[in-house]
Amino acid sequence: MRENKREKILILTGTLGDGHNQAAKAILEATGFYRPEVEVKIVDFLQWTHPYLHSVGRFCYMQWVKGLPSVYGYLYRKTRDENTLSNLFKRIRSFSADRMSKLLDEVEPTVVVSTFPGAASAMSYLKAQHLTDVPTVTVITDYTDHSYWIHPFTDRYMVGAEHVKQALVKHGVPIRNIEVTGIPIKLSFTRAYNRVALFEKHGLDPSMPVILVMGGGDGLIGKQLSSLLRSEQSPCSLQFIFVCGRNEKLKKSLEEELGSRKTKSRHRVVITGFVDYVHELMALSDVIVTKPGGVTVSEALALELPMILYKPIPGQEQENSAYLIRIGAALEAGNVADLKERLLNMMENRASLADLKNNARLNNLKDGAYNVLTAILQTQNQYVPAFENSHTAWAGANA
Repeated sequence: MRENKREKILILTGTLGDGHNQAAKAILEATGFYRPEVEVKIVDFLQWTHPYLHSVGRFCYMQWVKGLPSVYGYLYRKTRDENTLSNLFKRIRSFSADRMSKLLDEVEPTVVVSTFPGAASAMSYLKAQHLTDVPTVTVITDYTDHSYWIHPFTDRYMVGAEHVKQALVKHGVPIRNIEVTGIPIKLSFTRAYNRVALFEKHGLDPSMPVILVMGGGDGLIGKQLSSLLRSEQSPCSLQFIFVCGRNEKLKKSLEEELGSRKTKSRHRVVITGFVDYVHELMALSDVIVTKPGGVTVSEALALELPMILYKPIPGQEQENSAYLIRIGAALEAGNVADLKERLLNMMENRASLADLKNNARLNNLKDGAYNVLTAILQTQNQYVPAFENSHTAWAGANA
């Protein structure tokens, strides 16, 4: 019987972008802190189902998103709601049911959590085929809805904000199956920090404002600010921290350009690759310039850090940006000129920074990982197999 088994969470994630993995790791960390007796296993869904192609697939996806964002945005919008095209994409089964069944047999989870939409699709398919009856939970890692997250045999959805919940209801998901938890982030982003101590630790000047520049785990932005570093328009000297993530090419390029003695500037520059102390850099910064990935902006919200969201890609990034602008926690810059103007205005008008910071405080769900964990375990304990509950009618209508 399921109730006699030790609680074991299987989290299925994916490597298209870093947010899905970061959300999975945040749930793992929260489990270890709050419920250490519960076992957790994280599996990369793409690597498991396509062990030889997942790296190539990820590369192609990133090149497509960066190189043809308008095409990506068009398909995103065309498949936003349930329609012929979105249903066609859902029926393209890009995974092996045998491999998925093998994974469930090996892990023997008492609940499966998907932070990646393809994994949610696979679990729904297995349940529809009577190949498993394990309770399934989907954690949506952006502040938006999309049909690719929604599948008929998903038992519960965890979302980042109330408007996402209402959007899922419009898609036909029963309201009882949706929980507003916040997007899960690591505990280090939920704590208070001594900024003076952090300035000393990282060798920064506490009298100079700090601009943190990030582009997610892949470090997609950076060089666009080089002109600002040469500018004398800023009312004060600034400190820039460029986090290039895993983008070694960008890091080297910035070091050559901005670290050169030929680059005359009254501003200070720190350039780093992938680091495990982003929470400290966020805590000591006055503003962050970033791409609006769901997890990154949730981390910034938790630390009440004002945001400038740079050139959001059509799709979930634009949706995230629109939400953050609507709640007054961020500004958007569509090009380099906008970015420069936004930053300079912030430095001249510190009251605007205070407003952004206050709105972030009023609208963050910093306990998202704990809330998600609690909802996962409740789903497991209250579970009724899909073919025995009223969700089946909705499932049959949307299969």
